[in-house]
Amino acid sequence: MYKVLIVEDENTISSIMEDTLTKWGYQVARVLEFKNVLTDFTAFNPHLVLMDINLPYYDGFYWCSRIRQLSSVPIIFISSRDGDGDKIRAIAQGADDYLEKPFSMDLLVAKVQAALRRTYSYSDESLNVLQYNDLILNTERLQVYSNEKAIEVTPNESKILALLIRNHGKVVSRTRLMKALWDDESFVDDNTLTVNVNRLRRRLEMVGLDGYITTIKGEGYCLK
Repeated sequence: MYKVLIVEDENTISSIMEDTLTKWGYQVARVLEFKNVLTDFTAFNPHLVLMDINLPYYDGFYWCSRIRQLSSVPIIFISSRDGDGDKIRAIAQGADDYLEKPFSMDLLVAKVQAALRRTYSYSDESLNVLQYNDLILNTERLQVYSNEKAIEVTPNESKILALLIRNHGKVVSRTRLMKALWDDESFVDDNTLTVNVNRLRRRLEMVGLDGYITTIKGEGYCLK
């Protein structure tokens, strides 16, 4: 089931869009707190975003650029602005389409279907964006974001961090981590995992995430 995130502060419009798309079989979520849209985006991990331009705190152009730092998910702008300047800016910011208010729900569904078909017909539906507190990991781009900074990580470092995020609050054993990194951990020197974890720690420190990975002696690792 495809997931659609609605970023629209007019409750009546967003509610109608949610009801319509839900009836069409989509899983829909609406942003209700507009100070940090990125939090809802990473938590819901949508396949498509419907983004209004006029929003509280920061406008849709700002949030489009922030999302584009993390993901290539299709974004359709929805706005009462009908000038070519806004349309050109939307496309330049990375939007995939533009829908002018007022619009019919039939047109909305058609544009959503078209954007999803173009994007996902020949690819996996997973967007591979994970978040834990101030840390955001894109496992496809092999990048970590925090405090407005971004760093690249290796595939192994990404696998380690992804497993820790998905199991936050729990200790992940060294054996489980090695199985995630290599098909048969019996052929891997135990020090190799330690080296990878220590390198990942240093990379996280580069974006202000000091001490994020905790060693539990005799058990494994966990996020603080």
